[in-house]
Amino acid sequence: MDLGTALLIVDVQSDFCPGGALSVPAGDRVVGPLNRIARRCAEAGVPVLATRDWHLPGTRHFRERGGPWPPHCVQGSPGADFHPALRLPEGTLVISKGTDPDTDGYSAFEAADADGRDLREILASLGVRRLLIGGLATDYCVRASVLEARRMGLDVVVLADAVAGVDMAPGDSARALDEMERAGATFAGTDEFLQRQ
Repeated sequence: MDLGTALLIVDVQSDFCPGGALSVPAGDRVVGPLNRIARRCAEAGVPVLATRDWHLPGTRHFRERGGPWPPHCVQGSPGADFHPALRLPEGTLVISKGTDPDTDGYSAFEAADADGRDLREILASLGVRRLLIGGLATDYCVRASVLEARRMGLDVVVLADAVAGVDMAPGDSARALDEMERAGATFAGTDEFLQRQ
């Protein structure tokens, strides 16, 4: 696998999976494919990064302050934990987004690590030219992350069997996928991608 590649796992957290505060329909189906590709990436020395929503209780992202969403992924809450079946390899870099109470924080490029480095800085330091992206949700955080990566000139492969959408309005996820494709992202199933490596 190309060492200019990194895997970005977006927001596979308990609150976004069945039973969570903001459940993505069948959101947990992304876990198996992501576990497989994360293991292979780790074996090949390819960096694995995982974003998490990490909201303060009083964020304007929530309905009580005029936002569109019920409270979810509040810092330190069980719902903010990664899905219990997600197997992040040792050395996975966890980056947090949505920490600013005045922004939504959809894109992974709004996330930072514990040292305050944002994703752009991290990827540059690792020499990353291509991102493999999967996670939740297709029509929000995955979409925003893919589009920002393309604006930065990165090659992006969306792992088609490792994303799932909210579909607040019918067809939102399909429209998001079309938008990503128009922006230059390519699509592959995780097993299909791994077979080509």
